Amino acid sequence: MKNEFRKRYYHNPLSFLIDIFFLMTRIPRIIRNKFRGWVSPEFQERLMMAVTAVNGCRYCNYYHTWLALRMGFERAEIENLLGGEVRNPEPEELTALLYAQHWAEQNAKPDPELREKLYIQYGRDRARMIEIVLRMIRLGNLSGNSYDYLLFRLSGGRWGL
Repeated sequence: MKNEFRKRYYHNPLSFLIDIFFLMTRIPRIIRNKFRGWVSPEFQERLMMAVTAVNGCRYCNYYHTWLALRMGFERAEIENLLGGEVRNPEPEELTALLYAQHWAEQNAKPDPELREKLYIQYGRDRARMIEIVLRMIRLGNLSGNSYDYLLFRLSGGRWGL
């Protein structure tokens, strides 16, 4: 093979199924968020870009860039978030954005103290919704990267990077 595959991907079907099960059991909470506004669409988009920056999914990168531009985000903010930088965030979003990066870097196993800080700052319902958003984008990122890994393996390292 030409190169080593460096993106995060699902190494086994069980990990994929765990993420699917996690989300399926939280559908009512996801629906309630629409009515209660625990995580606004803009905040959700920032969280998703922060996780995508860590996981490096090219499909999610493209889609969330397009979506953020449609929502009115400045190109510089998008580039910063997808580049792994949190610059000039909304003050109330800073803790969650930094947590999102940490969460992704730790493969969805965050430091308990940081998780506790998230719950203290945002409250139980909002913090749980933030973690659901993180799990949704993780599923998308790792699924896209798993597809790229398959391309990489089948092509001898020419595709999927």
